[in-house]
Amino acid sequence: MHPIENIFQVICSHLLPSACIVCGAFQRLNLCVDCLAQLEADQLSNYECCQQCGITLEVSELTEKRCRECITNPPYFDETHCLDRYEGKLQSALHLFKYQRRLACAHGLTSAWNQLMVQVLNDLRADYLLPVPLSPEKLCARGFNQSWELARRIDCDKDIHKNPHILRRHHHTQHQAKENRTNRQIAIQDMFYINPRFQGQLESATVIVFDDVMTSGATLNEIARVLKDNGASHVTNWVLLRTLYPVSRS
Repeated sequence: MHPIENIFQVICSHLLPSACIVCGAFQRLNLCVDCLAQLEADQLSNYECCQQCGITLEVSELTEKRCRECITNPPYFDETHCLDRYEGKLQSALHLFKYQRRLACAHGLTSAWNQLMVQVLNDLRADYLLPVPLSPEKLCARGFNQSWELARRIDCDKDIHKNPHILRRHHHTQHQAKENRTNRQIAIQDMFYINPRFQGQLESATVIVFDDVMTSGATLNEIARVLKDNGASHVTNWVLLRTLYPVSRS
């Protein structure tokens, strides 16, 4: 973070009123203590997740710690860590940030990540932290890449290089939100590539890819394929919100 931006945020935090991104209560922090505690409690209850793709496990899958899909058709990425469910308390805040440019929500979301994902942040060693890229056309239309705006605010080891320029994306006009898993996989093929400026720099690298939402996993799987084709040895997904169930388990 640029020093001037940091000073501006400190001044604003003391002079301007703020509200919790979950409950809306006015107070100094973007995420109040009560809501943070509830998010932490939610993380520890009601479901166990596949270690590889982060999806909720069925009872028959608990022993393996991996879902049937990851066992039958292993993805290119190696593990996935999610802050919360897409249907949970942070969904509204993400939408306000992503579609209405509420920057305070970005600070609140990353504050939740930094406080609740301490174990993940402490245990994992990596070379790069890369956001899922937008196409130049989509970036121009939105004005910012929400995954990068979140990723760059994450507190992590200083040796992990955050870089929004290594991964690139071709423009694609088809909207995927309501597509099933198979159609998403087809649509996303060859959509991503490595910026030629960084060609050869990923050899044997451990890479973290950050995305705001993970649904079918098709996007992150295609990115992991591209990264490993370019020499990466290990790819980990960091995901803000994960859908509770995939678009299709069939």
